[in-house]
Amino acid sequence: MSPPPHRLLQALDRFNAAHPWDHNAHYHPWILRRLPSRFGSALDVGCGSGDLVRLLATRADEVRGIDSDPEITSRACLLTPEATSASFTVADAPTGLPDGPHDVITCVATLHHLPFAETLAAFRRHLAPGGTLVVVGLYRPQTATDHLLSATALPLNAATGWLKNRGRSAAPPVSMSARTRPADMPFADIAQQARTVLPGARLRRRLFWRYTLTWRRP
Repeated sequence: MSPPPHRLLQALDRFNAAHPWDHNAHYHPWILRRLPSRFGSALDVGCGSGDLVRLLATRADEVRGIDSDPEITSRACLLTPEATSASFTVADAPTGLPDGPHDVITCVATLHHLPFAETLAAFRRHLAPGGTLVVVGLYRPQTATDHLLSATALPLNAATGWLKNRGRSAAPPVSMSARTRPADMPFADIAQQARTVLPGARLRRRLFWRYTLTWRRP
C-alpha cells in the first residue's frame, strides 16, 4: 500500500496544525495499566513538562524526570506541586541517567533522538530486578502494514483533534521538549535490536505513528 497523495497530506497537515492534540499523553493511561499499583522509584526519560511524571507520582514513593531541554524542565518544575514525590533534572540520556536501580522506567517519544541499542542497555542497567520498562516510541513507516496503519490514523487523528478542541483552532501542546526530529528506524529494526538487548521484550505497532515496548527485568 502506497502513502496517501501529497495534496491530501498537505491538507491534513494544515487541519492538524489548526487542531493539535497531544499524541503522547494519549498513551499515558495505557502506560499506567502496565505498572503496579504501588512502586518505589520511577524514572521518566525525556519528561517534557512533566505530565507523565505527575501521574507516576500518584503511585511511586519517588519519581525523577529528566530532559535535555532546560526550558521545558523549568516549566515542569513550575507545574508540579512541591508536595509531590517528583523532581526534575536537566540531563542527557543515556549517559546522564540518575543512579538506580529504579522499579519503573518510562520513555515517551524520546528514544528516536538517542542511540537506540546503547540507550536500551542503559535502561536495563538502571532497572531493578523485577522492574518494568515501558517505551512509547516513533518509527519510520516502511512496510505495507506500516502504511496501512498510517492511512487509518490520518482521519482518526483529524477527528480526535477536532473533538478535543471542540472544533476551534488551538495552540500546540506544550508538554514536549522543543527538540524534535522524525524517526529514522523502521519497526522491524527496532524490534530486532530491542529483543537482542532486552530478551523477551514485547513490541507492537500502534496508531498515531507510535509503537510500544514493554520489558520486565528478570
